[in-house]
Amino acid sequence: MTARRLTDRLGGLAFGGDHNPEQWDEQVWEEDDELMRVAGVNLATVGVFSWALLEPEEGRYDFGWLDAHLDRLHANGVAVDLATPTASPPPWFTLAHPDALPVTAEGARLVHGSRDTYCLTAPAYRAAARRIAAALAERYGDHPALALWHVHNEYATLCYCEHTAAAFRMWLRDRYGTLDALNESWGTAFWSQRYGSWEQVLPPRATQWHRNPGHTLDFSRFFSDEVVAAYREQRDAIRAHSDRPVTTNLMMPGYQNVDLWKLGREVDVVAIDHYPDRPGRSAAADAAFAADRARSFAGGRPWLLMEQGTSTVYDRGRTLAKEPGEILRHSLAHIARGSEGALFFQWRQSKAGAEQWHSAMVPHAGPDSRVFREVAATGAAVARLAALAGSVVTAEVAVLHDSDAWWGLSSDGLPSSELDYHSALRNAHRAVWDAGVVADFAHPEADLGRYRLVLAPALYLLSDAGAENLRRYVADGGTVLVQHFSGVVDDRAQARLGGYPAAPLREALGIRVEEYRPLRHGERITLSDGSHGTVWSESVRPQGAETVAAYTDGMLAGSPAITRHDFGAGHGWYLSTRLDDADYTALVARLLDTVGVGPVLPGLPPGTEAVTRVAADGRRWHFVLNHRTEPVQLPTPAHDLLTDGPVAGLPPGGCAVLNGGTSL
Repeated sequence: MTARRLTDRLGGLAFGGDHNPEQWDEQVWEEDDELMRVAGVNLATVGVFSWALLEPEEGRYDFGWLDAHLDRLHANGVAVDLATPTASPPPWFTLAHPDALPVTAEGARLVHGSRDTYCLTAPAYRAAARRIAAALAERYGDHPALALWHVHNEYATLCYCEHTAAAFRMWLRDRYGTLDALNESWGTAFWSQRYGSWEQVLPPRATQWHRNPGHTLDFSRFFSDEVVAAYREQRDAIRAHSDRPVTTNLMMPGYQNVDLWKLGREVDVVAIDHYPDRPGRSAAADAAFAADRARSFAGGRPWLLMEQGTSTVYDRGRTLAKEPGEILRHSLAHIARGSEGALFFQWRQSKAGAEQWHSAMVPHAGPDSRVFREVAATGAAVARLAALAGSVVTAEVAVLHDSDAWWGLSSDGLPSSELDYHSALRNAHRAVWDAGVVADFAHPEADLGRYRLVLAPALYLLSDAGAENLRRYVADGGTVLVQHFSGVVDDRAQARLGGYPAAPLREALGIRVEEYRPLRHGERITLSDGSHGTVWSESVRPQGAETVAAYTDGMLAGSPAITRHDFGAGHGWYLSTRLDDADYTALVARLLDTVGVGPVLPGLPPGTEAVTRVAADGRRWHFVLNHRTEPVQLPTPAHDLLTDGPVAGLPPGGCAVLNGGTSL
């Protein structure tokens, strides 16, 4: 069950969004039917937040209203992505099961009044979620409108209650077997933390100062496994009555405490929500970042953009409108990198409720608005791309991503508070994007042999298997760039002894890090090649590596800052400081040039994005997106699928999908 099956059922790529007819009356439903035809909507997500209507009392279901809307949508030519409503338990549930309300790390029990107010580990909640998923699947499993199942929404609320404590202890027993093994792994000899019984072990609740890093790491792993188990329970309840593909929407990049590699293996099609947190060209780069991650979690297969906003860019406490043309350009950016369509939250902007100011395909202003006109134009463009269904995107560069490294780098007591995992990933991906190159994300223990260049921007925690895998990758001819404070703890969050990073990786890099020297706040240092570093520096001893750039200031003056090591058939690079963005981009561009990786359409100016999708029969399509405020000329005129005509250049903000059969 794959995205291809979804597009087969739709007859092309998906276009639409969350439809919440329960918020409106019949007159609006009739207008929605007409406007969906105008906009080219072929898929509507229904029921995400409808638990109170579907099950008004425990065990009593009311499906009549949903029957009518599924029949209505089907008659209008719109397929349905039917959601289980378990992200928002109704008031009756929380009154009947107060122990299923979440408890914060500080010990406060939250009350009903928002979404996501549940404890994922509470038996009553899990049982209720399974029941309603099964009831929906039994009723609608073969409904002709049904194209996709949508389990839950944006898992999951963290909880530190007694249900969680009991489940955590069970998980730890399965992992370690004995308390001695647990104590050794967590290093509980420090601060008199040794546990003498399982009952003494609690979730990492708020405490006086730093929490044990092994404890917090294992709690993140445990809760991630709970999320995956909760998803599987609903998925399996659905599969007992339906053969349609099942998914859940992943939220990028660090919103969900879940190992997205694991969850990606459990869904029939990876689906994500994406809301940029920066405007302008940075929003375009962020769309590529999210899309490349989604494709990677899908194992290279096509995936689905489940949610985006028509006018939503979150920027430091402000919700900014998208500029004219960005609805189309952002949608095509995701499709270019493997999405089998473009969906939005939501179809019609709510007139009441907590998200009444969240943007929508039909805004408060109605269809006579810039937003709706751009939505309709985007729907028409997506409809012209039906032939792309099932085609894929390949990459020759990878950025390493590991949830364990993220959780480890979130520990208390690190030498600097400015070591942010996802910022480092974004910066690495942005440098590749700025070079006009597509990147995958890859796990450190995965087969890396197909990549010419691997970037490891924040590999704080690295398992023995991961370290050996990277050593072998370099020995076999790969090029890797490992960045500061990487490979310094093992998979128990225990420090590597004898110098950093882990021994197999040290061998590939030809260096030994002896000392970390975080920089003062605001301090900026100069390297011998004229580049500049901030935040961090290290005392690096070459053990076979050559110095590419040296420190010029302080006690590290003359010692290596950037090194290169010829190892086996490959090359290991090490960067021991955080370079300024421009200098880092220049270093990555140098490495790309060294390994012979360049843009798919050479000659385009910076700020022009080009990505290729390839079908199984060899057909190719080149997406070209102009994020600049100036026009761009194509290297050679080509046929554009969006206009079904020739195109020689793009206006500011313009887009084209070129038939790859044309020589460029």
